[in-house]
Amino acid sequence: MRFIHTADWHIGKKLHGYDLLEDQRAIIDQIIALARTEKVDAIVIAGDLYDRSVPAVDAVKLLNEKIAEINLTNELPLLAISGNHDSPTRLETGSQWFQQTRFYLSTSIEQSIQPVEFDDTQFFLLPYFEPIEARIFFDEPLMKISDSVQRVIEEMTKHFDSSKKQVLVTHFFVAGASQTDSETKIQVGGLDSVPTTAFAPFDRVVLGHLHANTALKHPKIGYSGSPLKFSLSERTNQKGIYLVDTVKDTNEFIPLTPKRDIQQLTASFEELIDPVFYRDLDREAFWHFLLTDRAVIPNMMNQLRKIYPFILSVERLNGREQTKKRQLTTRETDPQTLISHFFQEMTGDSLLDSQTKWIEQGLNEAFVVEKRE
Repeated sequence: MRFIHTADWHIGKKLHGYDLLEDQRAIIDQIIALARTEKVDAIVIAGDLYDRSVPAVDAVKLLNEKIAEINLTNELPLLAISGNHDSPTRLETGSQWFQQTRFYLSTSIEQSIQPVEFDDTQFFLLPYFEPIEARIFFDEPLMKISDSVQRVIEEMTKHFDSSKKQVLVTHFFVAGASQTDSETKIQVGGLDSVPTTAFAPFDRVVLGHLHANTALKHPKIGYSGSPLKFSLSERTNQKGIYLVDTVKDTNEFIPLTPKRDIQQLTASFEELIDPVFYRDLDREAFWHFLLTDRAVIPNMMNQLRKIYPFILSVERLNGREQTKKRQLTTRETDPQTLISHFFQEMTGDSLLDSQTKWIEQGLNEAFVVEKRE
């Protein structure tokens, strides 16, 4: 069986305040196109379909649209689990009829124990869960994620068909088997670690939660990583999906190309605003600039944003010159002036008109409350 392994779509997520819905639409379209080109038997999403447990309306609309395109339009089996960012209750709405179209969604321990059967492969879909859920389900004193996951796997093995391959889909932080109790417990995103030895019964384990596909080096266990870069720290990560073949026992990484990439550049302010300099740059990219200037540049971010509309941040490589502080006269010590000076000293920029209006409105409201009291 051949299937696509992807995870951590985080639909609805923003990058430094910028909406990513169209970027997410474009990248999911690439995944669907790859599924058609490669003639895969299914698509597997290993958790965190949404970025929030209560997603925005537009995020819900996009996910519904793409699930329908995968599962109904292209008639591809779809296997998915809820991650730590998803609300299992919200995600499973309508699940009663999902399986009729071969959309297999698991949001609980109970659902995970029964395999999804294909000709030569059994899939066990284990969503993210807290230890208390395992304690209640098994009525046993399970206190740690690692113990809870191993207890669930113990139940899963009772349903193994020896004539088929077994694939586990789950959403946890997996640590190396060499970790001992004397070492500092590794946690990522608040999730306890699970040792790789816990997954020994499976032929392959496909994971979600960590956003880099290189997060774990193991021949049978791996993260697909997120299909998009969601932070500056992921700038150099190559994003993509894995094409898994259970018969050939292969796991091929296929890169994806984002609509807008995160890029970094070292330059002076004068260079950045020079049309000759920026004409060859992708001005629609998400930019992080390493600025060589030390001088204070009034209204710097607003000037740059006019040229690079999706600028993320500016970092000064050599620090910023300290301007000589001037004494404020009594007339200049009104709250609004003080805030304006403070903002300029901290950021090197002047307040926007909209920011000035917000401050003025807030101060007026504060004065009204003060007078009432």
